[in-house]
Amino acid sequence: MKHRICLIEDDEILGEALADRFAVEGFDCDWFKDGSSALPGLRKPGYSVAVSDIHLPDITGEVLYRGLLEAGSVPPPFLFITGYGAVDQAVRLLKLGAEDYLTKPFAVAELLNKVRALCERQIPGDSGSLPLGGSPGMKAIEAMLPRLAASASTVLVTGESGVGKEYVARALHQAGDPDGGKPFIAVNCGAIPESLLEAELFGYLKGAFTGAVRDKRGYFEQAHDGTLFLDEIGDMPLPMQVRLLRAVQERQITRIGAERSTPVDIRLICATHRDLAVMVEAGEFREDLYYRINVVNIHVPPLRERPEDILWYARLFLDELAECSKDRPCALHPRAEQALLAYPWPGNVRELRNCLERACVFNQATVLTPEGLFGDAWSRVRNVMSGQREERLADYIQQCERDYISRVLNENEGRIANTAAALGISRKTLWDKMRKLGLNESE
Repeated sequence: MKHRICLIEDDEILGEALADRFAVEGFDCDWFKDGSSALPGLRKPGYSVAVSDIHLPDITGEVLYRGLLEAGSVPPPFLFITGYGAVDQAVRLLKLGAEDYLTKPFAVAELLNKVRALCERQIPGDSGSLPLGGSPGMKAIEAMLPRLAASASTVLVTGESGVGKEYVARALHQAGDPDGGKPFIAVNCGAIPESLLEAELFGYLKGAFTGAVRDKRGYFEQAHDGTLFLDEIGDMPLPMQVRLLRAVQERQITRIGAERSTPVDIRLICATHRDLAVMVEAGEFREDLYYRINVVNIHVPPLRERPEDILWYARLFLDELAECSKDRPCALHPRAEQALLAYPWPGNVRELRNCLERACVFNQATVLTPEGLFGDAWSRVRNVMSGQREERLADYIQQCERDYISRVLNENEGRIANTAAALGISRKTLWDKMRKLGLNESE
């Protein structure tokens, strides 16, 4: 299957030249002359790379890209091209998650090299992995999943409790199994009593011990031809680590009571919130097992270090909760958004989801306020936030203004006159604000 390129360029000569060159190089290319016509296709999986001019006749490339992220879409890798070499805009785009930025005039060979490099790490037409977030850190993890999915390497996912380590593991599994036909077996190693752990992992034969009234396949066999996810592997007892090491090395297991071993073909993903290297030094974790499972390490940053993901996850969870309850999704009041962004989230993504779910259950209105979000804990949360508020107030007000103008721009399809009228300001004032807030630059 060929890689498909989304080209968004309003210049007839350049657009036609690039579309023809992509075809000559063996790519399928869809050429759009404005952002609005490209938007429906970008919201769906299918493109390996998007190449977009920044200055389009209807909306800017930056507004287009930011709109995709805010809508919860997972856009393909973006390469932006422009005739206005603004370093600050390039930095903004890269921080949003764009791959690169080229200034006109550019060498077509350079563009092709960048496109090929991005295609090499993509699965053509991949809808594969689950979206992980809008922050640069999570998009970097998401970008490496197709290459990891194509290998058989054992992966160790690390990070604080609640950051979404299992979510990353499921995304990796799905990237390697887009059709969903292979098993994904998740095991919490710390939740199984030590006396039962071997039987649960490797299985047993009927009569192997008192209570074994039938043959049972363990988690390794259940995950055959799929993925076995061992969560909280740092809590596994030392005696069990010896047995696990042999299974990981040889990809063979022996049921309790059996005389012959059984081969298993699995992708092994382990996860822990603990520092295994420190545990190895303390003699609490086997060094040989540590190096066996730590072939590829994926570290998931805590939510407080990726604030771009807070509202992204919040909207995603609200949509999911509404779908489960067959109800209208709750919206977030601007004060609630401020509270979500200011709160440090010690419980990470898990705490955020629980907070939203609890608020949706007890909230009688369709708009969530900070009081509705945090309930009885709001006074304590407000005290936690109070130390941050003075320092962050100006930044928050500016961000709110930027988000609001961006939303109205999108609602009016980038038309400056209509947007200015909806905001109740002049077009000149709107241009000044857009320049100041980085939404666009005057020509």
